[in-house]
Amino acid sequence: MRILISNDDGIEAKGIKVLEGIARQFSNEVTVVAPDSNMSGAGHSLTLKSPLRLKEIDEAHFAVDGTPTDSVVMALRHIMNEKPDFILSGINGDSNLADDITYSGTVAAAMEACLLGIPAVAFSQETNEDGTINWDIAKTYAPIILKLIMNKFKFVENVLLNINFPPGDVKDVKGIKITSQGTRAIDDCVIQSIDPRGHPYFWMGPADYRKIMNNEDLDTDLGAIHSGYVSITPLSLDMTSRSQMKILNELFAEK
Repeated sequence: MRILISNDDGIEAKGIKVLEGIARQFSNEVTVVAPDSNMSGAGHSLTLKSPLRLKEIDEAHFAVDGTPTDSVVMALRHIMNEKPDFILSGINGDSNLADDITYSGTVAAAMEACLLGIPAVAFSQETNEDGTINWDIAKTYAPIILKLIMNKFKFVENVLLNINFPPGDVKDVKGIKITSQGTRAIDDCVIQSIDPRGHPYFWMGPADYRKIMNNEDLDTDLGAIHSGYVSITPLSLDMTSRSQMKILNELFAEK
């Protein structure tokens, strides 16, 4: 079995090294292709206005000076001789829940794999209140999840799995929940201030707003993580609203 690993935190991030260690429990053919620097928030973006540069660290590790999507494309079109059986993305050093999924480079790497017909799983680990990360939770639960997924789960077209691990200690994890995508109550996530030269600047996406757990429903990713469960959310790349199609068809039926 061949496994490709990528992320958005960069090739040197602790999370991708943890994920590689987990992947090697299942396969000796593991290739890591990831951005050469932190690309958090890159979403599903491609580099189109500048060339990409590739650095071979060794025969199994490659760094790309681009986005997570670039990394997956480079891996499949240039680096790997054979198509991987699975693509794993992460482990992101913070959660990717609710609305954040649309910005996530971690999820985007899995999205690109999904578009290319390869089973894909994105992993993220929620941080503790003091900003630390307990990777032991992922080390404990990711192998359990992957064993079931690889042996018994059949991926369907345009669907990937988004997995989030809760903060805290392994002993505090209550179990695994299959969840839907939640919704954050986001108001103002732009900070305005003045730089040392007296000029105004703006900083997008301050960390505090992402800690708002407004959704207590255990059936959602936010609610599950907030309550101490591992969250597994199947995400579909088909974003068509079927109910609105029906309404629009009726509206334009006589036009």
